[in-house]
Amino acid sequence: MTGTTLDDYTDRYAQRVRGMTASEIRALFAVASRPEVVSLAGGAPYIAALPLDAVGEMLGQLASEHGTSTLQYGIGQGTLDLRERICEVMALSGIDVACGASPEDVVVTVGGQQALDLVARLFLDPGDVVLAEGPTYVGALGVFQAAQAQVVHVAMDDDGLVPEALEATIAEVARSGRRAKFLYTIPTYQNPTGVTLSEERRERVLDICERAGLLVVEDDPYGQLGFDGAAPAPLRARRRDGVFYLSTFSKTFAPGLRVGWILAPHAVRDKLVIANEAQVLCPSAFAQAAVATYLSTMPWRQQLKVYREVYRERRDALLSALTDLMPEDTTWTEPNGGLFVWATLPEGLDAKAMMPRAIAARVAYVPGVGFYADGSGAGNMRLNFSFPPPERIREGVRRLAGVLEQEADMRRVFGAGPIAGDRPGTREPRPGLA
Repeated sequence: MTGTTLDDYTDRYAQRVRGMTASEIRALFAVASRPEVVSLAGGAPYIAALPLDAVGEMLGQLASEHGTSTLQYGIGQGTLDLRERICEVMALSGIDVACGASPEDVVVTVGGQQALDLVARLFLDPGDVVLAEGPTYVGALGVFQAAQAQVVHVAMDDDGLVPEALEATIAEVARSGRRAKFLYTIPTYQNPTGVTLSEERRERVLDICERAGLLVVEDDPYGQLGFDGAAPAPLRARRRDGVFYLSTFSKTFAPGLRVGWILAPHAVRDKLVIANEAQVLCPSAFAQAAVATYLSTMPWRQQLKVYREVYRERRDALLSALTDLMPEDTTWTEPNGGLFVWATLPEGLDAKAMMPRAIAARVAYVPGVGFYADGSGAGNMRLNFSFPPPERIREGVRRLAGVLEQEADMRRVFGAGPIAGDRPGTREPRPGLA
């Protein structure tokens, strides 16, 4: 097929491919990585906070002294050594042996993203419904879209997922004759909002899902990055049946190694391993050995404290700059951990439409529409504080505030009204997030 064009392949795509689109974050990477742009867009951890000399020496020794095993094929479930270390990490959050946390039921994945994809492959048929917080992680939306599932959002407020909204949504889906397979939730320092599901609501959400026969997929990349005291215990620490716990070392060690995991109900473990083998054959033995060695030979608990202090300082810098510089009627969340703040713009402003002007002003963020499956979020943006230093964060907010003021001035001059269809499909209540 010499000189083929895109049209030559369109009719050959599988059905599940046809609705695929680039995420809002991916589309920003090319411009956000320019040195003159202050990027508040991505969710990159501050790797420079690691003891890189020691990590480099460790990696060199793995290759030179253990290369015959670490550079070889492995097994689909992941090495026992790493799975045992993962159980030690989960125990810090309260997911221990009493909760059914066993190396036997841990499946190592290529980052948290592959963990999500494996769960989707196991449980989602085309047309199935996934319930998810609105807004939710953009990478999860891509996975569910590829599985040809429909995402139905459940309202949040400053205390996380609203239990009454969850009950109403479950009932609404059932009345429509559709089948909801699971609730996907990031209950702790949520991406993109930064909010945390309250202690009291965690039990209620689990009770609602249990009564409805709904599985729970708990995504917890940020739970050990709290700034102001310990986070509430994960959902998986409270119920072992029907709860899949997903996490990753991307935020607490190094995303470039691409190592995550699933703690699954025992009855599902074998299916996950089979699906993992079909997809990647086996996770990287070298990456697994690197993480396991890091956890067994280096002060990783102290490193978590370093990350927390760095991110607390940068969170404070972002909140201070927003308070000092943003136009009136702009609101935002105030996270107690994680990497993100969720901002709501003054009435009528469209975060996606503003992007060209923002890039021209050398500042980047992620428009809110990328975190919804239903077109909501036009008046929102996600701001990341983990990567830029505090002085760059403040400069980025200064530039962003100027863009908002220019947009508001243009609307006043040209008499533009509010955004048509602003935030469709959302349900009340949404204080702090709407």
